[in-house]
Amino acid sequence: MDSATLITTFVTLLIVMDPIALAPLFLAMTTGMDAARRRRVALRACLTSAGLLCVFAVFGEAVLGFIGISMPAFRIAGGILLFLTALDMLFERRTKRREDQVESDDHDDPSVFPLAIPLIAGPGAIATVILLMGQQDDTIGFAWVMGTMFVVLLLVFASFLSAGILERALGRTGINVVTRVLGMLLAALAVQFVLDGLRGFGLAG
Repeated sequence: MDSATLITTFVTLLIVMDPIALAPLFLAMTTGMDAARRRRVALRACLTSAGLLCVFAVFGEAVLGFIGISMPAFRIAGGILLFLTALDMLFERRTKRREDQVESDDHDDPSVFPLAIPLIAGPGAIATVILLMGQQDDTIGFAWVMGTMFVVLLLVFASFLSAGILERALGRTGINVVTRVLGMLLAALAVQFVLDGLRGFGLAG
């Protein structure tokens, strides 16, 4: 994997998982918890997400093949899904939906739901991991994607631990600005996924 592909992989996963936007939601879900319990919730959420994404990274393409879905078709579908996610980020719909999920959750431990699923390892992240793994043709490429995924999950974990600091430093306006910029980048990457899928069908040069 060359450096440009590695950077693209990292940026794509970083945008989709969006550690900065997750930080204030983590704070809202762990209100009233002491620091030790917050750390346990953050760790459990990240480990659960890592396990789920690893399963889809390893077996996702095989499952698609079993049910007769080609990688070009999945690239197009995944690109469309990521583009919709980008629109949600640009118009704040994803943040509002995440907040609604937080408000509707009555469980004492939010680590598995809604933190791990669907906030961290949601449809967008799962689709992205399968797409990125499908673009690799050797073990080294697979290892780099997995390693990059774990690095991004570590950033998510770090953002949970420093959620209070991030919120005070950026403020709501700062978080909104960062989310919109990331949304624009994700939209461009989503279009690239669609073009790659069309190219796989011989419909794009």
